[in-house]
Amino acid sequence: MQPMPHQLMGYDRAITMFSPEGRLLQVEYAKKTVKQGSSAIGMVCKDGVLLVTDKRILDPLIVPESIEKIFKIDDSIGVTVAGILSDARVLIERAQLKAQQHKVTFDTSADVLTIVKDICSLKQICTQSGGLRPFGVSLLVAGIDENGPRLFETDPTGIFFQFNARAIGEAENEIEEILHKEYKKDMSIDDGVRLAVDMLKKTLGEKFNMERIDIAVIRESDKRFHRPSVDEVKKIVGGQ
Repeated sequence: MQPMPHQLMGYDRAITMFSPEGRLLQVEYAKKTVKQGSSAIGMVCKDGVLLVTDKRILDPLIVPESIEKIFKIDDSIGVTVAGILSDARVLIERAQLKAQQHKVTFDTSADVLTIVKDICSLKQICTQSGGLRPFGVSLLVAGIDENGPRLFETDPTGIFFQFNARAIGEAENEIEEILHKEYKKDMSIDDGVRLAVDMLKKTLGEKFNMERIDIAVIRESDKRFHRPSVDEVKKIVGGQ
């Protein structure tokens, strides 16, 4: 007799139930949701940090500027996401509140790791509490603090890792392969923007256009979150 799939045995019906292999199937499903999200890229450069994402405009009647895939947490920290955007907004609003509270309490900006740990604490609670479901979203958190430019990824389990360069979303594997070959720690932000746009151009193919690309940069010189306009980005990438 063939063994029954764990889905049929009910191991994926509750977030608190481990399968015999020690897997939480609902969390694994959440990770698959992230893989279906539009691509997002983060890079640490010699003069700062950048986030680049595909806004995936599905309807030509949509106003491109109304789609937000990169969010400001405070002056020196930004976030981009892949997965369920409504889930991400809950985490982002929590992070913004945490950053404001830190600023009021200590009269200084929160460091990037503090924000990341707070986000991950809520994500983790949702992997071991009955009646909840995991957040179906991964976040790239980029910022500059006393430790310099930093980039972290958080996944639906509540795990986080620090990266020099990272991609999440539907083209994650293709973009990661290019990053391993072409990313260099001594790249400038402008070099990083050119590389990121080129990678999205390769993965999107004929669907690519500058209107669907969202970019944010934080330079070490001023530590200010800045979202360049389409015209600014075109100048950087040479009018692609």
